[in-house]
Amino acid sequence: MKILIYGQNLKSSEDFVYLDLLVQLLIESNVAFVFYEPLLREVIKTNNTYTIYNSINTYDEIINQKIDIAITMGGDGTILQSITLLKDCNVPILGINLGRLGFLASVEKSIIAHAIEQLLAHKYRVVSRSVLKLSCNKPIFGDAPIALNDFTLNKRDTSSMITIHIYIDDNLLNSYWADGIIISTPTGSTGYSLSCGGPIVFPDSKNFIITPVAPHNLNLRPVVIPDSHILSIRVEGRTDSFMCTLDSRYETVTSEHHIEISKGDFDVNFIELEDQSFIKTINAKLMWGLDQRN
Repeated sequence: MKILIYGQNLKSSEDFVYLDLLVQLLIESNVAFVFYEPLLREVIKTNNTYTIYNSINTYDEIINQKIDIAITMGGDGTILQSITLLKDCNVPILGINLGRLGFLASVEKSIIAHAIEQLLAHKYRVVSRSVLKLSCNKPIFGDAPIALNDFTLNKRDTSSMITIHIYIDDNLLNSYWADGIIISTPTGSTGYSLSCGGPIVFPDSKNFIITPVAPHNLNLRPVVIPDSHILSIRVEGRTDSFMCTLDSRYETVTSEHHIEISKGDFDVNFIELEDQSFIKTINAKLMWGLDQRN
């Protein structure tokens, strides 16, 4: 087994303590590992003993070095960033949560040792989550036009609403007068879409969720459609440019950009430990089923 330790923007001294713990556990278990190169550079600034470790920085290196598992150190945003590196290499991800809520980074830092013990004992299952793919008549988002969570299109530098026309397989669904639109995967249903009134959708549901952001029309509600359809998007407004995002990455687009959203060509694999499940995660994160009145 060979593990990639991935992370970005580890800043607090507490974060480095948990990274040290992970490294020590892997060493004690005789597990080979390499660092994501930007993470290793950051760590070496405060701890030069890490100069003995190897690192990788590209998709080709992941394939050539035959990485088996990626362990991310951070929050859900760190996992979203890792997708642009891992892409379709089928390396499953185990997320250690150093952030706040953590729907994807489901291993809390207090149980790192327990998680590694289960991982090495193969007491886990691999679950797949779909991604969405963006196509456009003009090049945007480089060689990774994919998102695990969501695509958004929002107004920029103005208080005026924008008009977003959504077509499903070339048939007009609706024209949204709003601050923006979110098209999310089931995984992304617990992110931005949820905060805008979208539904929670189970990860294996094979859907897209279309959620308007602050719509002017009060009869507009989130819509769930099968991800076998292709969504076409046109936008217009009083300004010349709009903000377009894929997960945590963003681009500026204009009304001349003709965007299509479809299901991605591959899934992203996650490691789910024996005592974990999506139901348990939402119960814990959203505190469902708990009576806090007393």
